[in-house]
Amino acid sequence: MYVGQQPSSTFDSGIQDRFTGLTTNTVTLTHDISAETDILVVWNNIVQDSSTYSVGGTGNKTLTLGGTLSSGDVVTVYYTNRVMQSVSPTAGSVQTLSINDGAVIDAKIADVAATKLTGTIATARLGSGTASSSTFLRGDNSWASAGGDNTPYFFGKKASSQTITRNTMTNITGFTTNEIDSDSAFNGETFTVPSGEGGVYFFVALLESSFGSIGNDGERILATFEKGGSDSGMPREDFAKASGYNIQRYTNTISAVLSMSAGDTMNVAVYNKDGDASGNADVTNNSFFGGYKLITWVM
Repeated sequence: MYVGQQPSSTFDSGIQDRFTGLTTNTVTLTHDISAETDILVVWNNIVQDSSTYSVGGTGNKTLTLGGTLSSGDVVTVYYTNRVMQSVSPTAGSVQTLSINDGAVIDAKIADVAATKLTGTIATARLGSGTASSSTFLRGDNSWASAGGDNTPYFFGKKASSQTITRNTMTNITGFTTNEIDSDSAFNGETFTVPSGEGGVYFFVALLESSFGSIGNDGERILATFEKGGSDSGMPREDFAKASGYNIQRYTNTISAVLSMSAGDTMNVAVYNKDGDASGNADVTNNSFFGGYKLITWVM
């Protein structure tokens, strides 16, 4: 009969030494022991009190008896406090609840080969945040939204033509037709980066100048972005006619990718002049201005 796992067939049924035919008062044990109480000495079927014998020498393997043996005596020594053999549990016999919580440490888990990992690991164990079909696991071990929606964004087409003063850089206003403005940051003339929305932005503008009302003799047309009210260092397009002064209509197209901080502003301006200096050209209602924040990835 047994309780729990059946013992191995090779498990020792008893550990003992048997001595016969000796005429001394000492015998040498086969196994090391700690003290007299680790053995039971039986002399001619009589159990000896541990106070009647002693052990000593290397590993306490020298047993000195309480008397001298005769050749017909039989001494049996039983080891009462020694495990001679362990039995490995059979495959599948150890259940999860039988494993101590501290038995498997992080260092051991870290050494597990990738080929040993099977099945699916719960996403809650992979990183902080919420895993879903629209998130990805970043390099900092957190779940984040994939992609973005390029906001803030804005766009407006000029509602009507605007007459500008010749030889003067003039802000273009009135981009209110078909206007879209995701963050209420565009007033038809100037875009202001909202709080918390600093980053890299793409801007584009098409600005059509017409000299039809002043003799079709345009000489120079320049269009530029203005950041914070200044065109210094800003992308621009400048077109000039060396002679003849016969420009009737010209379209400047400008675009830029610029780093913007919260509170920064962006608008567009046009400079032009005509050949006979007789009047002021128009920026027509074919013109438009727009932009949006670029998606940036944090990995």
